[in-house]
Order: sequence, then structure tokens, then C-alpha cells
Amino acid sequence: MEEQYPHKELTGKIIGAAMEVYNTLGCGFLESVYEEALVVEFRLQNIDFERQKSLDVFYKGTKVKQFVCDFLVADDVLVELKATKDLTEIDKAQVLNYLKSTNLKLGLLLNFGAGSLQYKRVIN
Repeated sequence: MEEQYPHKELTGKIIGAAMEVYNTLGCGFLESVYEEALVVEFRLQNIDFERQKSLDVFYKGTKVKQFVCDFLVADDVLVELKATKDLTEIDKAQVLNYLKSTNLKLGLLLNFGAGSLQYKRVIN
């Protein structure tokens, strides 16, 4: 089961924290508000994270770019936040590209802009 859902316990904690934020704030805020609230919730739940983490993109062994993900949790799970009406394939592709450019296996895409919290596990 771990192979199918890597870091299952950790992603459950992250999603639970995001649900707490969503249930408290609801939808309608900017992404930055949810990011700030998630920082508070991660700290309250003792979830180890780095915020606005810079990650390098390599091409044939040469660093070609750097991107910034919203959160890197426990050095294992990349987390990207959205506050849009619905998640798109472009959002998923963004996370997948981030994963491909790193050695990370799992990303979580969290959307606070819909009628309920949307989340998608993205596995590289």
C-alpha cells in the first residue's frame, strides 16, 4: 500500500491541516491568506515544513532554473496551493514538473477556492 500511496500518514496530516484551515476560513480568500493560515496550522499540529522552498531544476547535469514551491513538508512532500474555482490539468502538470525536476516522489495540490477543499496527490 505504501508503494501506491507513498507517505500516506504524512499526506493525511497535511490534508487534515488543510481541511481545518478550509473549515475555519471557507473559500473566497486569496491564496496568500490560506498559505499564512496553513503555516499556523502546521505549527499547531507540529508538522515539519519549509515555506517558499527554492528547488533547483537541472538539465543534463546543469542547473538551468530555480523554482519556488509553496511548502516542502518533512523534506518528502511538495505542497502547492491554489485558490481557484477548480483544479486543472495545468495545475497538476505544474506539480508533476516540479517533482520531475527534483528527487521527490510525491506532491499534494490543495485548492481552497472551490465549494469544498480539493486535494490531489501527484506521484512522480
